[in-house]
Amino acid sequence: MPGSAPTAGESGPWRLITGARTHERRALALAFSCFFLLLASYYMLRPVRDQFSAAVGSTNLWPFWTGTFLVTLALAPVFGWLVARFPRERFMPLVYGFFILCLLAFVPAFRAQAVIGPRLLGIVFYIWLSVFNLFVVSVFWSYLADLFDGEQAKRLFPVVALGGAAGAIAGPLVAAALPIESLLFAAAIMLSLVIVCVLALAKWAQRHRNPDRERDFAQGSGIGGDVLAGIRQTLTSPFLRKMAALMLLGDVVGTVAYALVADYAGSHYVTAEARKGFYARIDLLVNVLQMLVQIGITRWLLARFGVGIGLVVPAIVNVLLLLAAALIGQPAVVALLVVTRAGAYGLSKPASDSLYARASRETRYKGKNVVDTAVWRFGDVVSSGSMAILTPLGFGIASFALICAVAAALSGWFGWRAARAPELARESRS
Repeated sequence: MPGSAPTAGESGPWRLITGARTHERRALALAFSCFFLLLASYYMLRPVRDQFSAAVGSTNLWPFWTGTFLVTLALAPVFGWLVARFPRERFMPLVYGFFILCLLAFVPAFRAQAVIGPRLLGIVFYIWLSVFNLFVVSVFWSYLADLFDGEQAKRLFPVVALGGAAGAIAGPLVAAALPIESLLFAAAIMLSLVIVCVLALAKWAQRHRNPDRERDFAQGSGIGGDVLAGIRQTLTSPFLRKMAALMLLGDVVGTVAYALVADYAGSHYVTAEARKGFYARIDLLVNVLQMLVQIGITRWLLARFGVGIGLVVPAIVNVLLLLAAALIGQPAVVALLVVTRAGAYGLSKPASDSLYARASRETRYKGKNVVDTAVWRFGDVVSSGSMAILTPLGFGIASFALICAVAAALSGWFGWRAARAPELARESRS
């Protein structure tokens, strides 16, 4: 039974390495493979997107992120409508199938780039890939939070996240070897395999029903509610308000670091291919470091000290890094982006996603999706717009780093409080 104590036969090397009990091994392998394919497909396409941001510079990024935010906001009710009316076995393939069709539609668009214009195509592709990343990853973690309870999440989610880290390393390597058109087809094939993994996970869930999720596993049941439930939840739920604050404050750090690196890349790399290679190398550094964090720290830290500490430690590291960047200046901005991203994906993300396994089902699918998509992209708009206003007023790297240090400290406080929200089921300890 999920969440029960391990038996003698479950205490071998596999359990020691992965934290999975015998009946969970197939599910863990499928979830690992699913996340590997998702992030490999994304990171094959990401250097193409990021080189457009370096071409325009930090003060011109706010239209990119404003467009992304508006599209994300427009799609949120559509997502809520799907969640309210379809069981997960149906709406998951619908979501991923939609993005597969979009990928195939970009093939003739890139062939007609000379007619469309590189700037227009770049804006459209930037917005689409940003929305793609937010929705496919958010849906995936909501699905896992639906399948596993809080105790299982602490053991298994860090291992699943490791699959994503491996895919994020493989993606840039493939991107460096294939032309754009081939990358679009390869990503579409990977998303098709994700659908296969999702359906196999649904079969596993039917065979290994968790008493804590029994109602969720009722065949053919949708989640219910209306399309605006996620937005209302985010505004009224104390837990979701803390998670939204955590997301916004973390996004201040991430967006500013990204924008400063865009200026660095734009001034040091002249051609699109050179900028694409630069961002591919950054992705590799980030994802290797992320994997090391997940292997050496994340699962042990969450299981030993609880989820809250997994949100506080990255905040402390970020404060120290930002103070160092304020003193050193531009030579530190690439290292700042690499380390803050690795900490966010390697520790903060598995920790925050584990919290949703202790929340209600509607919160996991609707409220979480609003926080992970609309709130995140709203943070991008505010942060990039603020940089566009403050930079001409004389704000530089040191000023932005100090502002971000305050945001990072506050994010740790909100993370600690969110992990202790009364709305969540009690956290168990391994």
